[in-house]
Amino acid sequence: MEIDSTLIIFIAGGIVLLVLSIVIISFFNTWLKALLSRAPVGFPTLLAMRLRGVPVGLLVTARIAAVKAGKNLTTDQLEAHYLAEGNVLQTVQALVAASKANIDLEWDRACAIDLATRGTAKSVLEAVRTSINPKIIDCVIEGRDTIDGVAKDGIQVKVRARVTVRSNLDRYVGSAQEETVIARVGKSIVSTIGSSENYKVVLENPNSITESVLARGLDQGTAFEILSIDIADVDLGENRGAQLRASQAAADKEVAQAQAEIRRAAAVALEQENKAKVQEMQAKLVEAEAQIPMAISDAFRQGHLGVMDYYRLRNLQADTDMRDTISKDEGERE
Repeated sequence: MEIDSTLIIFIAGGIVLLVLSIVIISFFNTWLKALLSRAPVGFPTLLAMRLRGVPVGLLVTARIAAVKAGKNLTTDQLEAHYLAEGNVLQTVQALVAASKANIDLEWDRACAIDLATRGTAKSVLEAVRTSINPKIIDCVIEGRDTIDGVAKDGIQVKVRARVTVRSNLDRYVGSAQEETVIARVGKSIVSTIGSSENYKVVLENPNSITESVLARGLDQGTAFEILSIDIADVDLGENRGAQLRASQAAADKEVAQAQAEIRRAAAVALEQENKAKVQEMQAKLVEAEAQIPMAISDAFRQGHLGVMDYYRLRNLQADTDMRDTISKDEGERE
């Protein structure tokens, strides 16, 4: 029994030594690299990270880079950012770049920026680089490389503008990006051109545009600080005022034509109404003339009209008909 117990203890000890040997062999290079870089990481910590599914080599490399730059980051900080799906190595590089440029950037702030830019074309390293080396943004709105405005005299002015910005790391998280800066600058340039008396004012002094735009504080609520706005080119466009006046004249012409058509239609209707009235009066006249023989008969019966009176009336009618016939013949000869 004593032999069996000793054998069991010996086997168990051998297994433990074998496991420890495997662990030491697996992490020896990483442990030694960290130790020689003065960023030591213990074997238990390396084993725990491996069990949690964390890439040991990546985190040790990131810790070495941070320690070399004077940032004593712990493996817990690096592991927490990795588990939050952050880019650990790039965040450390951004922290190192900020430290070299004497920019005050804390690890938590760098992690927040990295997580905020995840899934976009931006990155925490780019944000730090833009803070060190200002970036030039071309104001391109809706595919057009010029910002078009119309002065008070109706002349269109086309301006090509460039904005120099620097990242503001303190308000980078949750702030508007480049698109907002471009939109604000474009709107301000259009407003400034529109308030100019004529296009000559803009051509003579393009700096008046930049001065007016810079005075409005367009970088508020954005992730950038506007350093300068440069007018690269100023061109003249179309005469919008003349086009508007021509359009207004065409519209007025159409309105006048419509009103004239209404008056013409009213005149035609009145003419037709008058013709109807004439026909009505002619009908009444014919009706009245038809009653004349009856009136003459009544006059005979009542004794109000004699035979001589009747013949004189017929002679008068015959003379009237003769004169009408003569006048018609003379009119036809002429």
